[in-house]
Amino acid sequence: MNQKKKKKKSHVPFRLNILFFIVFVLFSILILRLGFVQIVYGDDYRREIERTEDRIVNNPVPRGKMLDRTGKIIVDNTPQNAITYTNSGAKQDEMLKVAELLAKLIEKDTDKVQERDKKDYWILNNEERANEKVTDEEIDKLKETLEGKELDKEIYKLKLDRITEEELNELTAFDLEVLAIYRDFTSGYALTPQIVKNKDVTDEEFAVVSENLQLLPGVDTTTDWERYYTFGDTLKSVLGSVSDDGLPAEQLDYYLARDYSRNDRVGKSQIELQYEDVLHGQKAKVKNVTDKSGNVLETIPISEGKRGKDLVLSIDMDLQIAVEKIIEEELKAAKGKSGTTLLDRSYVVLMDPRTGEILSMAGKRIVKKENGERVIMDDALGNIQTTYNVGSTVKGATIMTGYNTGAIRPGDTFYDTPVKIKGTPPKKSWKSGLGTMSDITALKFSSNVYMFQTAIRIGGGTYSYDRPLRLEPEGFSTIRDSFAQYGLGIKTGIDLPNEQSGFKGNGTKPGFMLDLVIGQYDTYSNMQLAQYVSTIANGGNRMEPHIVKEIREPLMDNGEIGPIIEEIEPKVLNRVEGKEEWLDRVQEGFRKVAQEPGGTAYSSFGAKGKDYSPAGKTGTAQAFYDGPERSKYGKIPPEVINLSYVGYAPYDNPEIAIAVLVPWAYQGSHGHYANRNIAERALDTYFELKKQRQAGTNNTDNSNQDEQENDGEETE
Repeated sequence: MNQKKKKKKSHVPFRLNILFFIVFVLFSILILRLGFVQIVYGDDYRREIERTEDRIVNNPVPRGKMLDRTGKIIVDNTPQNAITYTNSGAKQDEMLKVAELLAKLIEKDTDKVQERDKKDYWILNNEERANEKVTDEEIDKLKETLEGKELDKEIYKLKLDRITEEELNELTAFDLEVLAIYRDFTSGYALTPQIVKNKDVTDEEFAVVSENLQLLPGVDTTTDWERYYTFGDTLKSVLGSVSDDGLPAEQLDYYLARDYSRNDRVGKSQIELQYEDVLHGQKAKVKNVTDKSGNVLETIPISEGKRGKDLVLSIDMDLQIAVEKIIEEELKAAKGKSGTTLLDRSYVVLMDPRTGEILSMAGKRIVKKENGERVIMDDALGNIQTTYNVGSTVKGATIMTGYNTGAIRPGDTFYDTPVKIKGTPPKKSWKSGLGTMSDITALKFSSNVYMFQTAIRIGGGTYSYDRPLRLEPEGFSTIRDSFAQYGLGIKTGIDLPNEQSGFKGNGTKPGFMLDLVIGQYDTYSNMQLAQYVSTIANGGNRMEPHIVKEIREPLMDNGEIGPIIEEIEPKVLNRVEGKEEWLDRVQEGFRKVAQEPGGTAYSSFGAKGKDYSPAGKTGTAQAFYDGPERSKYGKIPPEVINLSYVGYAPYDNPEIAIAVLVPWAYQGSHGHYANRNIAERALDTYFELKKQRQAGTNNTDNSNQDEQENDGEETE
């Protein structure tokens, strides 16, 4: 037994030796493998280890273009030289050195350098002097309550506060240029190109910077773009503007949250702002691979950029230009004949009543410059941003309100004689002797008295000559709610920002309700008038006006318009209350205004045999002047007359609606008919342009057209 045990034990050392040998071989293989990896692939793996996270950078692209309804380019992009800086991890002193060298090569505008910028720069260049501004005792005192970054921040604030004006004046013009460039260097994100200069970069500057790029780390020369307006200032206020130097400060957080870069230019106003999401395009994306120090190791394209989508506007630029010229000519003529010094503006909207498309949105304003010279400037936005008493043009809505409330029925008549409320002056029509008026003839002859009697019934009153009149205050709401169905007194919904809805009088005296129904109490914009008359013209649908007709892919290389992405469909905001035959009567009244003798617009249309069968309504409102010269007149502004006109054509199948507004047209009896003259000439131009295009011509010259004014006709 003992011999067997000994024999069995003798195998154990042998097995252990085999095990040790196997382990030794495995370790040897592992060491050889590690050595091979270290020697052959060591550098590659070292670089991989030193790499940091990839950085995705978006590069801007040109904005989309704008075209008119006929395909003419209105807003384009033109290339321009630009100098940029990309911070790839440079330190503060390194950026300053580059800024100093760059300042020697280019001229840099310093207007945007603020006092705080100057103080920061002074401290950078005068570190010892800055440190002396805070004593050790003051620092020890601060340490009692502050530490770390909060302590450093408070010490720095003390330094800033103690920099004197004399010390800031030590900065030379060259220092300020360096500061302006350095300010741009530090205003962007790392690895994102920041524009240093893109306005008025001369060929010499562009060339010398390009030649010295090796001495200017981070600086590059490139091609940028700027907006180009093919038709100059025509419609420019409506087209809007684009920021020049990156994101607007007041909207910085908004755009940064939407993946914009700080130096991206965005729409600041009007169409450029309203359609920013469409126009700004799809940025090019690249991936920057950096090491631990932030140095770019590799730039990998991810996706190509795509220029912004194009907007096709509903505007007809040929018509727009012609209408603007008409306004200018009639403004000058009216001022010459009436002798008024207050008339300074006029507005016109031409709209398709079936779709809400705006074919022309024109406005002109006479502005006095500092040197005393008077110039005519674009004021197309006045169509939506200013409101006025418009007068009798609203009487179609008054008649419809009377029908709907039961105050009047079709065919009801009133005798046109002055209305006298006890304690107030008589209220009458613009002309005496009109006689018995029906609803239709009241529109044709513009009877105020008919509207007064309608308002009295709406307000639940009983009228007796020179007796007190009591009306229910709810009548104001009834009338305004009814007017709103046509777009009067509310926003029209046009696709432009900052539209005004108008002023509502806050009085409730009975006389004010009578003023309300003849357009001499609340105020309305010219765009509201256009929507109102379009609603009557099309049979009762309040259409949402829009100035953008289509959104399309960018223009093709061959100049052809891109495929359509979205077409702005006509939108009915509401259907007005009332029977179809009631609207027919209002339409008939409007037809008589323009086409039958005695109508207040007959001399401008029917008497001249217009072949486009117009209908419309004139307006004359007594108002108080509240324009730019208001301060000259003290507490009591002068009384003025506002003129307006609304209309459409052809009467039996309307394709165009028009609204004209001439505020502060004249004072006293020195009248003129600028509202009708503008409307007549604008409609003539529209139909003449249509004929020319149908005939295959493009002759739109309207310069020799007569003023077509009849000084002998009475006004409302």
